[in-house]
Amino acid sequence: MGKPRILVLLTDGVSLRNFAYTSFYKKAEEAGYDIMFWDGTAFDISSLGYKTTKLPPPKLHFLTSVFKNARKHVELNCFARRDKDPIYHAYKFPWSYKGVKNIIRTILSKILIFFCNTESGLKWLRLKTNKLECRTAYYKSCVKTLKAINPDVVYNTSQRSVLAIAPIEAAKALNIKTIGFVFSWDNLPKSTLDVITDEYHVWSDLMKFQLCNYHRFIKDHQVSVTGTPQFEPYYNAAEGLTKDQFYNAYHLNKDYNYLCFSGDDITTSPKDHLYLRDVAKSVRELNNKGHKIGLIFRRCPVDFSSRYDTVLNDFKDVVVPIEPQWKQYGGQWNQIFPEAKDSVLLTHLAKYCVGVINLGSSMAFDFATHHKPCAYLNYHYDAELNIKKGVKVYNYIHFRSQPSRGVVVWLDSPDMESDVLRMIESSDKIAEAANKWFQIVNTAPFDKASERILKAL
Repeated sequence: MGKPRILVLLTDGVSLRNFAYTSFYKKAEEAGYDIMFWDGTAFDISSLGYKTTKLPPPKLHFLTSVFKNARKHVELNCFARRDKDPIYHAYKFPWSYKGVKNIIRTILSKILIFFCNTESGLKWLRLKTNKLECRTAYYKSCVKTLKAINPDVVYNTSQRSVLAIAPIEAAKALNIKTIGFVFSWDNLPKSTLDVITDEYHVWSDLMKFQLCNYHRFIKDHQVSVTGTPQFEPYYNAAEGLTKDQFYNAYHLNKDYNYLCFSGDDITTSPKDHLYLRDVAKSVRELNNKGHKIGLIFRRCPVDFSSRYDTVLNDFKDVVVPIEPQWKQYGGQWNQIFPEAKDSVLLTHLAKYCVGVINLGSSMAFDFATHHKPCAYLNYHYDAELNIKKGVKVYNYIHFRSQPSRGVVVWLDSPDMESDVLRMIESSDKIAEAANKWFQIVNTAPFDKASERILKAL
């Protein structure tokens, strides 16, 4: 019998980061798998020395987005009714009325929601979406590719990519085993299971419970707890620069300790530039009192706006921008892909900064890999730029996994000098609490996820 043949389906930048820019491919080969990437990205994965076949040019059925949007709304309504929790309604995106096509899609989706707003209606919407994709030329091309390659398993690296529906349905039609990876810690309560596979791999026991609870057609034996390869690069001690080399490369002051401000996208945090200003102002105040602190600014990779420019110009003495190593292959946000060197850059930031500040992102876990603390901004600006307490994202379900509020430092107002100082001076205690949270949402040891995934295959 030959080596098991695994076809790994990649359709977006997150999948690239998790499976092409980690040691997953190398470990699969070492374990005796015949592995190939089914590449649906604009990035040339073969340039990394991997066996690759290109995904056929994807063109979705014209009604797929209509059914997907309707299914998402109905599913969130079902979640809210089951759990008697209105927070699920906060996950719904606003309808688009920009242009005739969007108006028509919105009207059709709302009609479907009206008639299908039940558990049985939800099941029908999901089945209908898959059937629509099976009518496309894209689906037929996927069948042809699979017949030529004849893999034992098709491994889908993103459960929320609609581009993966046709390839996965094609594999099922040919009786090829399919496995889906749930790629993010916050995805499952948001109704993001767009691709149905035979089995699933998830980060943690918590995520396994959520997957089976939200999607009751999925049974316990279909789900394996593997962890995620996302954090594996942080444990590669042999790769990257020394601290002196890192400081020299980015012209940092060797007498300073640097915090990292991790920017958010303009939809999630439209006033993110004001947060950067507030943090920079606090750091400047601390430096005026004799401290030596710098602030590295890493913008969200898909944010090309100019909204930070004034802050960066006004706080040149405090803020050093370091651009993410992503490359744009088209005009849309989902055509921007990370380069392999961005994983190395993130590792340097987690290793050599004393902590990270942001608005509720998983960067708390990235920095926990190097025992560094995170601070979450916990106030917001209203339309008139008045300061208000709290941020609505912290009401979301994935934050309920925190074992205590001490897992991060909470920055409750722009007057944050004492909190920033506490973050630096009590870093060990905060990082220890963060690591306990990390062990809830992921599976330890965190650097062995690839091995667990391969074993579960």
